Amino acid sequence: MTEATSSGNEEITNEDRLLELAKSRPEGISNENIKQCIPNLPLEELAVIINKCLKNGSLELFKTKDKLLYKYKDSSKKSVVRGADNEEKVVFKIIEEAGNKGIWIRDIRFKSNLNMTQLNKVLKSLETKKIIKAVKSVSASKKKVYMLYDLEADSSVTGGAWYQDQDFESEFVDVLSQQCYRYLKQKSEEAENMGGGPLLARNRSYATANDVHKFISELGISKISLSVDDIESILYTVVLDNNAERIVATNGSYLYRAVNKFMSTPGLVKTTCGICPIANRCADTGSINPKICNYFTEWLE
Repeated sequence: MTEATSSGNEEITNEDRLLELAKSRPEGISNENIKQCIPNLPLEELAVIINKCLKNGSLELFKTKDKLLYKYKDSSKKSVVRGADNEEKVVFKIIEEAGNKGIWIRDIRFKSNLNMTQLNKVLKSLETKKIIKAVKSVSASKKKVYMLYDLEADSSVTGGAWYQDQDFESEFVDVLSQQCYRYLKQKSEEAENMGGGPLLARNRSYATANDVHKFISELGISKISLSVDDIESILYTVVLDNNAERIVATNGSYLYRAVNKFMSTPGLVKTTCGICPIANRCADTGSINPKICNYFTEWLE
């Protein structure tokens, strides 16, 4: 059975429809998913298509606790398995399972049971064919992890937007923090100028991470694309610096508002007497008095 396209010149086969469905759901598709999305596909034809795809490597079969899942496997991965020797297949499979977080060479060696000479040879061959790549991890300057060539490394490996060539971009983070606080401050001032009482002004001064993200994006101060989560992490540093407060909205998201910094601690409080736990019992006479206090004497010296 086939279904004609709108152009009338090409036909989409049920096999194509099944593979497109599998591509759209990288976590895997079940028989129930196939029945829902392709209801007119007879079970006999479905069985033939699945067996064909499993045989040619277009689909992979995975078993969970209660069902079977089919996952799409792209042509580049199939060609690797077909053209590789047994050692390359083993190493490729180990690296593939590691995903975009990669895997350290020591762990590959442990799982593959290959000696270092063999393993280095296999890794070099796979890298030359642009099947895998080595990525430096920010967690250790001399540590490299291996992952499939077409994958984008996870932020836990690269450090995300705040790292460039393994170096933390502290100046970039400082600029973003200043601009985030600037936006919150402006919103707070605008809310006060609108009037309506202190409670209403307070409620109006709160901003979402999406609001701040839009402001930062429009400023154009970042050469890389920042996500809302990136801005959320910057806003949290503003909160930790006591320049803003964060509350939870009714929908579970966070709201941010600029606040004035706490007053600096008076000098007298920093003295020994200011932090003494029994200062209220200190007097001119008695066993607790400034004249015989060792802590006070040491502080004066």
